[in-house]
Amino acid sequence: MKKSAKWAAIGGAAGIAAAWYAYRSKKDGKSINPMRRLFPIFTMPEPTGHYAVGMFEAHLIDHNRQETRRGTLSQGAGSREVAVTVWYPADRNLKPEAAALTGSPGAAVEPEHYPDSLGKCISLVFGLPSGLFRHLSKIQTHAFRDLPLAAEEAPYPVLLFSPGIRSTRYQNLTMIEELVSRGYIVVGMDHPYTAGTMRLADGQDALYIHEPKFAESRELYDYNVKEVGVRALDARFVLDTLEKWNQTDSGHLLAGRMDLSRTGIVGHSYGGATAAEALATDDRLAAALSLEGGFWGEVSHKPLEKPFMYLFTGGTERSLDPNQSRKEAVFFEEWQEDVERVMTSSRHDTFFAVVEPFFHQSFSDLPLVSPRLFARSLTPERAIDITRTYAVAFFDQYLRGKEASMIGQNTAEFPEVRYDDKYTQIRSSEAKRSERVD
Repeated sequence: MKKSAKWAAIGGAAGIAAAWYAYRSKKDGKSINPMRRLFPIFTMPEPTGHYAVGMFEAHLIDHNRQETRRGTLSQGAGSREVAVTVWYPADRNLKPEAAALTGSPGAAVEPEHYPDSLGKCISLVFGLPSGLFRHLSKIQTHAFRDLPLAAEEAPYPVLLFSPGIRSTRYQNLTMIEELVSRGYIVVGMDHPYTAGTMRLADGQDALYIHEPKFAESRELYDYNVKEVGVRALDARFVLDTLEKWNQTDSGHLLAGRMDLSRTGIVGHSYGGATAAEALATDDRLAAALSLEGGFWGEVSHKPLEKPFMYLFTGGTERSLDPNQSRKEAVFFEEWQEDVERVMTSSRHDTFFAVVEPFFHQSFSDLPLVSPRLFARSLTPERAIDITRTYAVAFFDQYLRGKEASMIGQNTAEFPEVRYDDKYTQIRSSEAKRSERVD
């Protein structure tokens, strides 16, 4: 066979295969774009709570702190800035009326979409082309901008959310929306230069700055202590701002509507480390949940005084085995010593659970973004359900006083979650029993 005929035959076969693929895809109701199979246009799981989700954004400037840009510039480079999104409970029955507030009576109310920053951050984390994630801006969330805040249960408990390194405050919207629908005000924080990208007050973008290369793991550890300390101060600054907003004469939407005596913090990865450090250094926080974060800073040197929950993944747990040659990227040598000290020295309730078959990104919305890459043996809906259910249960127990059977003990409902008896200690019950004996 001549080369020209050979390539013509190959081309014809490829054309037939492509046509058959397109036919089967359309018949099955699937995209003919193979990349869309890998990164589908998905529908977010519905929040299960009573409330609709309102939201607004704010840009905060801390004039009492100077930006250091991850140690690359000296003090005096400008004031530290923190971008926040506030999600809050809204009355479901008022959603149609929000159109009137915008000057368009009778118009349909459009929910917010995922922002472009989410795709940019995923691209940065995994080194994938950003064009693969342009479709995320087409995906509707359940949040509506500037809805009236529901008055039914106000004031509401408050949660801060800190995202992972190179990520964004929008990375866990499914968990945030669920918490808000259950009656929490959630404040998502972007920390400039450790976030993937953040727009500054002057209109410039603060892009992620890579950490320096270190010859010894201890040098990186010490660097992380410094960087997480900056983030913990961001959380402190945001709490200061919320206190000002909550004053009855502030004129703010949230004035008098936040119960800041019931404030917690939750974070993923570097954000989980931020949550643990903030709990150790700010007495205003009543509880913290870390989704596989580190223990960098004061938290590893003094006992915790408030409830703390840590969710670990099976993949990272296996990295602790010295005989395991393959280590997860988030594994670091000092973790075992830190977790031992933190979880055993705490003076309040601690919970440590391994989630199998989760891996590090399973705690975010990424299982929805690519089920084949990030959900693996679970459905994305199941992965999302585990994270948001345990977050609600933990904070309901410690900020609302609602006992949750899944907090502290294994359940048949969630066989993927396995508690570690050594690090799971209910010290508050022991203290109460001691008081009764005395």
